[in-house]
Amino acid sequence: MSKKVRPYKDSHLSKKEQVTQMFNTISKEYDGLNRVISFGIDVSWRKKVVAIVAKQEPKTILDIATGTGDLAIHLAETNAEKIIGLDISPGMLDIGRKKIHKQKLNDTIEMVVGDSENLLFDDNTFDAITVAFGIRNFEHLEKGLKEILRVLKPKGKLVVLETSMPTKTPFKQGYKLYTKTVLPLIGKLFSKDKVAYSYLCESASLFPFGEALNNIFRKIGFTNVKALPQTFGVATIYIATKA
Repeated sequence: MSKKVRPYKDSHLSKKEQVTQMFNTISKEYDGLNRVISFGIDVSWRKKVVAIVAKQEPKTILDIATGTGDLAIHLAETNAEKIIGLDISPGMLDIGRKKIHKQKLNDTIEMVVGDSENLLFDDNTFDAITVAFGIRNFEHLEKGLKEILRVLKPKGKLVVLETSMPTKTPFKQGYKLYTKTVLPLIGKLFSKDKVAYSYLCESASLFPFGEALNNIFRKIGFTNVKALPQTFGVATIYIATKA
């Protein structure tokens, strides 16, 4: 990223601490607002991630930046024996645990507080690792990706779902208008944290996407890297393999 974006510009906390604070604050409203601001399309994106992961037939999955566990719950459809949902925000995980209990998935999914840049797992632990709308919140992107590579098994797959910027007219102009005006306004009207959704929009607009992010994956050591744009390019699914 050419510019480091933090949620609270006047705060002396690190980005990691600020992101934790932000998601703890908006945890109860996060799922509902996500469905509204994405028009529910984010659900179909997650299902595509699950379909990609399922081809790996994984027994163990780590879902980083799991938030309230939406993707982790969908990943249970892969019949994995163990899914760990890891997030830096206890508030988000608390919401996720309630959803997992309601779905009767407690034996499959474990929600864990953890730092994506300092993973407390042994080398070569997971068959697949997923991150949905989380890597742009890493304080040190390359450090986090190196940790992911370390704990992924050889031939294991990393599947990332992240926001991106449409490059074709008129989607490019429409997306910019929506993210710079409409989305922050929705956040200010309905969120307890008035700057959270402005941060999420700004961080999305400045984060590398497409081939730029592919090159970062390759630099870290991933192979067979692919970028699959979704819905006119407003999001992208990335697939990378550990050699």
